[in-house]
Amino acid sequence: MTTFAESWWGNAWIEALESASLDAARLSRGRAYARGGHVHDITVTPGRIAARVDGSRSRPYRTGIGLDVLSDADWDRFLTAVAAQPSHIAALLGKDMPHALVDAAAEAGVRLLPGPGELSPRCSCPDRGHPCKHAAALCYEAALLLDADPLVLLLMRGRDERALLDDLARRNAAHASRESPAARTGVDARTALSAAPAPAALPDPLPVPRRPGIPPALPPARRLPVDAAALDLLATDAAARAHAFLTTGGDPHPGLTPWQDAVRLAATRPTSGLTATTRTLYRSLAAGTGRTPTDVARAVAAWRQGGLEGLTLLESPWNPPAGPFDRARPALAAAGLPPLRPRHNHLTDDARGLQLRFGHDGRWYPYEADPGPDPDWWPAGPADDDPADALSSLLQRDDAVARAAPPY
Repeated sequence: MTTFAESWWGNAWIEALESASLDAARLSRGRAYARGGHVHDITVTPGRIAARVDGSRSRPYRTGIGLDVLSDADWDRFLTAVAAQPSHIAALLGKDMPHALVDAAAEAGVRLLPGPGELSPRCSCPDRGHPCKHAAALCYEAALLLDADPLVLLLMRGRDERALLDDLARRNAAHASRESPAARTGVDARTALSAAPAPAALPDPLPVPRRPGIPPALPPARRLPVDAAALDLLATDAAARAHAFLTTGGDPHPGLTPWQDAVRLAATRPTSGLTATTRTLYRSLAAGTGRTPTDVARAVAAWRQGGLEGLTLLESPWNPPAGPFDRARPALAAAGLPPLRPRHNHLTDDARGLQLRFGHDGRWYPYEADPGPDPDWWPAGPADDDPADALSSLLQRDDAVARAAPPY
């Protein structure tokens, strides 16, 4: 086994992949990729760790490693064993995974660390190796994550840190209560409420200002535990929404999910490019919504293209009723434009990597991507009421990019 990580459990993770590998050379290149910073946008969800890994093409490959989650019965046995030993709880809180904790899980019939062949690598690259160098790079990078926080392994096994610690706290309290029944004492609720003083009368409401307030600027020399630009963006948005509530009695952006609201926030930030501040903001929003910075960047482009409708079209295809969508292809043909392949609400030119998406608002949203069996589609310009105008603008944009490309 190659010693790559610092912790014994991190190296055990690597051993699970290396023991099932068919090509030591791919593992060596994977280690070099991990050390060279080729692995980006890592996300961990139950049963999977995924990332984008730089390779030979301009866009990174989508790479993932799967791991079976534990059943509810497995979790019950494991957590019962952990709650019975305060030292195990203290180890997890201290980001440690001692052999005793793993042994206790094994005695309860639960395997925490993956065994040989239990990791399932996947990658969008054409290499059919098991694993390819991109999946190997992600595996080595994941070992470093496990070094810093072994709870990442438990998340892959099916439980996030908050749910895990809450469950352990309940089990530990129940365990202590069973050992000391005398500790289960308290105060009658009616007695406690009758002794509480009456609340003071509320003051008269203040007059509503004519416009939202501006949050105070942070001193530039002050070091903060959060990104100052993101904090300023949130404070400014909160002031604007509070003012709207006071003046209209309603939310200017009702019904948005946390993900949609995060995209809206990022899209309202003016930017002249992907600056370091913008990258920091995208990373913060990605971490808070369980997405990747690339997901955020693509969604921001969709929101700027068409607001909530633009974001909806990015994420959810739909089947339009008979009408404008069916008349679009004859209209394109009459205008002498290339034929497009229909699917759901999409009209696609696979060869050029161009696409029009028909919105619920009756407008056409242009998209572009690199041609391939599984292309990454990105919003490309404003929506248009006329599909011929939208496609013409997209073709002109494509021709301009081709002319600007350097000759080979």
